[in-house]
Amino acid sequence: MKQYIYGKNTVMESLKGQKQVYEIYILKSNNDQKIIKYANSKKIPIHYVDKKYLDKKTNNGVHQGIMACVEGYDYFSIDEIINSIPDDKQPLLLMLDGLEDPHNLGAILRTCDAIEVDGVIIGKNRSVGLTPTVAKVSTGAIDYVKVAQVTNLSRTLEELKKKGYWIVGCDLHESQDYRMIDYNMPLCIVIGSEGFGISRLVKSKCDINVVLPMTGHVTSLNASVATAIILYQVYNSRHPIS
Repeated sequence: MKQYIYGKNTVMESLKGQKQVYEIYILKSNNDQKIIKYANSKKIPIHYVDKKYLDKKTNNGVHQGIMACVEGYDYFSIDEIINSIPDDKQPLLLMLDGLEDPHNLGAILRTCDAIEVDGVIIGKNRSVGLTPTVAKVSTGAIDYVKVAQVTNLSRTLEELKKKGYWIVGCDLHESQDYRMIDYNMPLCIVIGSEGFGISRLVKSKCDINVVLPMTGHVTSLNASVATAIILYQVYNSRHPIS
């Protein structure tokens, strides 16, 4: 299924990658020679349009004067993700339980690409999918991070546990400081939704619960910020500065 994506970095990453790009739409006043050169080298049609056209097609998104029609983003199966992990790498998966904000998912994918998370797992129901907004916010990371969409998150965690994964949930109750954990084991980190946290069934599958200490006046962090903090703690645990 074809899909429209927008933003300079998002379109450029699609042009540089393996994704099928059908057409490029550029604002008449936009003279981005780098994108034009890439498109011409791949013989991709370029259409010069006005701002009103781009605003309508992107639902008034921040398109930066450029949009592309591409092949829709594919989801991977859990097995495809696990089988793609190199033998010499400690596996790291991320599960998002009920995340609904596409801006959060886009930012999370960007962090996942930065530290080489092997795959992200989201639910099919009441969760945001791989939308044009997610692609834009991810600044191209959506082309490199494998995402699985599953019907039952708790059952997926059960299967992962059978494969030797430890499940670490970010939750306030019966939790320990996230800095106290040794993350050198096959992991699946679980992050809950923006308003409700981790659901009861998913929480029951977690082996360890961790919490981010907060000493200020607010009681929670943005989901993408909390995810970035925990993922970089995993990276720090696995790659200490000698």
